[in-house]
Amino acid sequence: MKAKKVLFITQEITPYVPESPMSLMGRKLPQAVQERGREIRTFTPKWGVTNERRNQLHEVIRLSGMNMIIDDTDHPLIIKVASIQSARMQVYFIDNDDYFHPRLMTTDENGVEYEDNDERAIFYARGVLETVKKLRWCPDVIHCQGWMSALIPLYIKTAYRDEPSFRDSRVVYSMYEDDFHNNLKENFPQQLLIKDMTEEVLEGIHMPVNATELNRLAINYSDGLIQNGPNVHPELMEYAQQRGIPTLAYQGEEGYADSYCDFYDQVWSVGKVEEPEEED
Repeated sequence: MKAKKVLFITQEITPYVPESPMSLMGRKLPQAVQERGREIRTFTPKWGVTNERRNQLHEVIRLSGMNMIIDDTDHPLIIKVASIQSARMQVYFIDNDDYFHPRLMTTDENGVEYEDNDERAIFYARGVLETVKKLRWCPDVIHCQGWMSALIPLYIKTAYRDEPSFRDSRVVYSMYEDDFHNNLKENFPQQLLIKDMTEEVLEGIHMPVNATELNRLAINYSDGLIQNGPNVHPELMEYAQQRGIPTLAYQGEEGYADSYCDFYDQVWSVGKVEEPEEED
């Protein structure tokens, strides 16, 4: 059984941000999966380094306009979109004037990490999920890449578990080298709570929340784990294996698309009844 619809929730995508292992994967993988006959949607933050005019971003009015409350403060959600013509691929951007538009990525011009990176990650995760709901699109597999997407598995399996768009979705999480080093704020667990989430969810979060703990939290709620780098968190890969979660070791920088598609199918098929193949 194949996972026919794949939602990519990615921290970085080139050419919208500088090239890195993550941004190159964010650019190449969705195209490769689409070329293999899968339907895709792709989301990324609208970082301050993204040149909107050069990359021809424009706001999608029908998807924008929602306010999300974080720490008792309303934050308007702005959705923008751009096309990569050579790949026939659209990219959706999550934007907000406080969290993304006027600022760089995880650090400022002096390399200092933003103190509200935790709130930015919460806003990004919730913004993507609310937008997918508005699109009325039901992904088979949701592939999260980078720590900025680490809260997606938690939300999918708790607050959004009964939403039609995500009820049958499987979540795959990709780990990369950590690009943040400070601990998140002490009230971070309380900031996560939305909808009918209970405080029991918070009991599984170990304080202080650093990059390793955030990755561990993602693993706890994921259906599959991918190692994106030969030496990325071997202890967390082992942790996932001990929990019985399917894992995919580092596949190198080229020729990984078929392995990823096979992994999506493996994760998607767990608990599914095999359907007969359609005849030509």
